[in-house]
Amino acid sequence: MDLLIRHRVFEEMDDTEFFDLCQQNRDLRFERNPDGNIIVMSPASSVSGDLNSEIDYQLRKWNKEHQLGKCFDSSAGFTLPDNSVRSPDASFILMDRWKALSTEQRKGFAHICPDFVIELNSESDTFAALAQKMQEYLINGCRMGWLIDPDKEQVFIFLPGKNVSMVEGFHQSIGEDNILPGFSLDLRELKMEP
Repeated sequence: MDLLIRHRVFEEMDDTEFFDLCQQNRDLRFERNPDGNIIVMSPASSVSGDLNSEIDYQLRKWNKEHQLGKCFDSSAGFTLPDNSVRSPDASFILMDRWKALSTEQRKGFAHICPDFVIELNSESDTFAALAQKMQEYLINGCRMGWLIDPDKEQVFIFLPGKNVSMVEGFHQSIGEDNILPGFSLDLRELKMEP
């Protein structure tokens, strides 16, 4: 389970200081919520790491063919408009938005919200916390998010201004052509082994 640390020192930390804290503690994974509190993330289990790698592979493979933007894995952090710093399990930013950032702005935790995010519900997560995080992405400008629960074989689709919808069963692929034209995530590759 992730650990939330509340302390005045962290709340007053600017972006550079927070980035430096992360760099000085590379064995730990941090996020920062909108209130400035630090969240220490537990490492992913081997199973989650494997599933996450598959998701990253499929997204990157699609992007290599279409070259519409930049893909990021769970090690990338982004400073969102509400000043939180989040690291989605997989994310995508359209090329024109990425290129609008200067080289300097791309360093550290870029001040940009991804257009598309995927979060994978793992043993160390709570579904409620991940659903809240998905709503935060939408509030900060994300155009679509998928919350994947491999144990229950469910994908929850988050879109701004719409009710959350669900795809059940990992016997199919899912995609969304308005934001990621031609992208299809093969859910069969995410089935848990018996």
